[in-house]
Amino acid sequence: MKLPIKAKEDYKMKFISWNVNGFRAVLKKGFEEIFNELDADFFCLQETKMQEGQADFHPEGYYEYYSYAEKKGYSGTAIFAKKEPLSVAYGIDGKHNDEGRVITLEYDDFYLICAYVPNAQNELKRIDYRMEYEDDLRAYMTELDKVKPVVYCGDLNVAHQEIDLKNPKRNRGSAGFSDEERGKMTELLASGFTDTFRYLQPETTGVYSWWSYRFNARANNAGWRIDYFIVSTRLEPKIKEASILTDVFGSDHCPVSLVLE
Repeated sequence: MKLPIKAKEDYKMKFISWNVNGFRAVLKKGFEEIFNELDADFFCLQETKMQEGQADFHPEGYYEYYSYAEKKGYSGTAIFAKKEPLSVAYGIDGKHNDEGRVITLEYDDFYLICAYVPNAQNELKRIDYRMEYEDDLRAYMTELDKVKPVVYCGDLNVAHQEIDLKNPKRNRGSAGFSDEERGKMTELLASGFTDTFRYLQPETTGVYSWWSYRFNARANNAGWRIDYFIVSTRLEPKIKEASILTDVFGSDHCPVSLVLE
């Protein structure tokens, strides 16, 4: 397995985000080795699909924070952090916490938000809830940003532009590429936030973070870029690297990374 070079010591902070599609499952697929090799300051997980105590993973030198869905084997998020935060919050201002989708860590000079954004589902059956969630999250991030900069990461379940998926025409209007979902991402970015990958690579094509398990999609690179690091625009000068780690396996998603100076 080919893994990226570790961040240099003069880098200030390295972040990883990965939808693992079941933490207990990925632990059996070399997760510990990947975790150690990537050596991030903050390692954020989505879709952990577990309840408290169901995963035996306690890396030395990290603080652990989990948010669990009330429904067993569903959703869920986690953050492993080398530095203890000033505070920890779950959900969005007391809302959207029953599915374990959002964790916020507060530090001296930034907030870190790990999120697993609700899927709009087939025929957009859950689009109304998705829109409510997006509006609440944007308001929450905007308020936090008034205090200190925000680093927001996770499986955001949207390919923002046509460049962000292999087959845009075929998928137009589908969950993850509906006008409504794409519009909410546009609104978020217009509220003072930056898509770090596109900031550094505005025209790069063919680099995705999720592939269906069907139709040999990953082998054919028929993917979607739906996993992001989004930061307060004033952090743009600090963005050193923003990568999609397509060589890392174990889930239908691959990890994405951010290095801030």
